[in-house]
Amino acid sequence: MKAIMVMYDTLTRNFLEPYGCDWVQTPNFTRLAEHAVTFDCSYAGSMPCMPARRELHTGRYNFLHRSWGPLEPFDDSMPQILRDNGIYSHLVSDHQHYWEDGGATYHTRYESWECTRGQEGDPWKAKIGMEAAEHLFSATAAPHPIRQRLERHDAMNRAYIGTDQHKMPQDVTFTAGLDFIDANHDADNWFLQIETFDPHEPFFAQQAFRDLYPDDYDGLPADWPPYDAVLQDDATVAHVRRLYAALITMCDTYLGRVLDKMDEYGLWDDTLLIVNTDHGFLLGEHGWWGKTMMPLYNEIVNTPLFIWDPRSKVRGAHRSSLVQTIDLPATILDYFGLPVPEDMEGRPLTPVIERDEPVRTYGLYGMHASYTCITDGRYTYMRGPVTMDNGENYEYTLMPTHMRAIFSPAEMREATLVDPFRFTKGCPVLKVPVGGTECNGAYYGNKLYDVVADPGQTQVIDDSETELRLARAMVRLMNENDAPAEQYARMGLSADPDEVTLETLAAGRAQLEADCEPGVLEDLAWDREAKNILWTMLGSVPAEKRDGTRAAFAAWMGERGADRVTADDVRAYLKGTLDAESWQMMDYFTRLIGRDYL
Repeated sequence: MKAIMVMYDTLTRNFLEPYGCDWVQTPNFTRLAEHAVTFDCSYAGSMPCMPARRELHTGRYNFLHRSWGPLEPFDDSMPQILRDNGIYSHLVSDHQHYWEDGGATYHTRYESWECTRGQEGDPWKAKIGMEAAEHLFSATAAPHPIRQRLERHDAMNRAYIGTDQHKMPQDVTFTAGLDFIDANHDADNWFLQIETFDPHEPFFAQQAFRDLYPDDYDGLPADWPPYDAVLQDDATVAHVRRLYAALITMCDTYLGRVLDKMDEYGLWDDTLLIVNTDHGFLLGEHGWWGKTMMPLYNEIVNTPLFIWDPRSKVRGAHRSSLVQTIDLPATILDYFGLPVPEDMEGRPLTPVIERDEPVRTYGLYGMHASYTCITDGRYTYMRGPVTMDNGENYEYTLMPTHMRAIFSPAEMREATLVDPFRFTKGCPVLKVPVGGTECNGAYYGNKLYDVVADPGQTQVIDDSETELRLARAMVRLMNENDAPAEQYARMGLSADPDEVTLETLAAGRAQLEADCEPGVLEDLAWDREAKNILWTMLGSVPAEKRDGTRAAFAAWMGERGADRVTADDVRAYLKGTLDAESWQMMDYFTRLIGRDYL
């Protein structure tokens, strides 16, 4: 028995023909769908890239205990389990996060691996003094040194690749995967993971693919949108979407090469094929670019998934049952006849594939120290904290690294060693306070959507009974995953689902509304977005100076003679009081929290 996984990063289902797209050319995804099962209700679990990959190894949610980080000493690893049981596991990937601090223990779980350099800002090629060219988003992107460094290295990498399609990281990666198939197609008992970073931003595709999506845009390069509110006009947004579409078609082309090998060697007879992604991306929907700075809309978390299982031979069918990333490792282990470890929360998808029989009623998803979300396939419910400070959050780890750095001495001085969780196999873990989050749900509030009636999630619904049902289910799943106590408390929930009532949910809403009151200019009407920005402004100054900051803002507003405080008012005050460099960063963050998004 053999298995192949073709994994993409940031593959958005709305751009694929099998999911109803009628303008992006994806003939090989259509070809795949005709030969496999297409999952209509597949959801991510933990956001973004490496948290999703930890789930792919461990079969359990990452985000309740940990942000971005490596595999832990106590983690089960699906490729390692295969390896330990005589199933050869091989990874080919251009996903540069594998060789950073926060991903360094993933690829080494495979029997062998090949890594391709050059995606995004991979620090690969070196040209001292080279700077990135100006682009459409240069003036508005946050002036963060990491982003600037990524852009410089990306410019160096692109200069090396030039117009040579065969130097593109995706080309090199898929060629390596096909070489493995050529060499081993007649062997048995192997798992191959072909994984490309595409179509993750930047949307760098060769001109032949971009020519498939012409338009009249003649502005600065625009293939690397920041995680930001959309400030551009509709024509520019459409241009960026075409650049993404070009990269999707490039991905489709290389998928076709894998399908050709399946045909050539008759692998459909004895080879499991999974085509999946970690998450999607917002390309103007809901007024956003990106995937982590905002609520987790379905464009981000309702992911494409295709599976061909040679045992059942179900092809050309759609499945509506709810499935998640955590189910994939259990599915692969079960396929090879291996037991699923008791710490895995995912379930083999054979019943779904064969007869659309559900393996779960609810699925959790979220990002560490941000929203905790749940879906039953019809409704999506995003629940945030009941205090503006986001409550208490901690990293639980024995591998204290971030994406591109180890934990600092200042962070580690705050760490304590705490008792094991059920899944840490008796190991105590470090408990490290979290300093911040990319998306504090307190700014946007809880959100309940009916995604069957409103697939675009354009209108938050008020349905207290559905909210109560989902909140209780959320607590039960958190219990099953041994969530830390503070995760219930920060959301105003009891760890006992029977104690979650309509009254406690209403109390949580009231607590958040009271907590975001500005404490100044109480005789004026305040927009909620203005309260968000004022709260952020106060959080950026020492506690002993906050009353003075409130008084200064009140005096400034008094000079304007306004009867209402808007987001623009608070932003204008900040711009007038901060130096240019500080304002540029504050401009970015207040832009994110100073608008009302459904």
